[in-house]
This record gives sequence, C-alpha cells and structure tokens, in this order.
Amino acid sequence: MQDLEIYIRDLEPGQLSHWLQAHLDELELDDASLDRPMLKGQGKASAQPVSISLYPGAMGRRYACLVLEGSELPWASDLACARSAWEALQIEVRCSPGGWQEGDPVADEKWWRLDQRGEQLVAWN
Repeated sequence: MQDLEIYIRDLEPGQLSHWLQAHLDELELDDASLDRPMLKGQGKASAQPVSISLYPGAMGRRYACLVLEGSELPWASDLACARSAWEALQIEVRCSPGGWQEGDPVADEKWWRLDQRGEQLVAWN
C-alpha cells in the first residue's frame, strides 16, 4: 500500500476533483464545499481502488491536506504528485521531501514548496 500526502494552499471548491479526474480512471469525490473538517472519496488507478482523504484547514487554515492511498497511484512520490497539482492548479503546493519520522524535531524539517517562484526546500513558517 502506497500513500501520498501533499498540502494545497487556498484550495477552491471543485479544483481538487477537476485535477484528479485527469489522473484517475474513476472518481467519486464531492468537493463542491470545503467547509467540513474532512472529505472522503474514492477512485481507481489501473483498476485498483484509491482512497482519497482531504482535510481542509490544515497547517494554519490556509492549506488543505490531501492523502491518497492505494496499491496503484498515478504518481510515485509526494513530490511528483505535488508537481502535478502545481501544474494543474497554479496555486502553492507543499510536500515533505521524505525521510521524516515521528519524533523527529519539527524545527529542522524542510518542505518542498512549489509555486510561481519554482521548487524550493523551505521551513514551513
């Protein structure tokens, strides 16, 4: 089972499903309203189920956390998923560079930030 996690800044209703429809064989996700604490959906990639979880208001309320889980996903890494989201949505996307473990100091943690300035490793704040 693979999981991908990205953070999308200032996500508007409908943007997520519009982007995911281009990459999944099937998609069931109601993101017409983002005023709920969590949205769940499902899709298929290469005929395999994909679980979709969206947490609007994550990381300081301006970001939505997207988690995709499945044995087959359209992207091989968080960064590849973030690149696809940035290209389609043209709004800031962040993801972990990988290797973070529970208990690691958050102050030292760097994140990929993808926006109009390019791709940069930055501290979250």
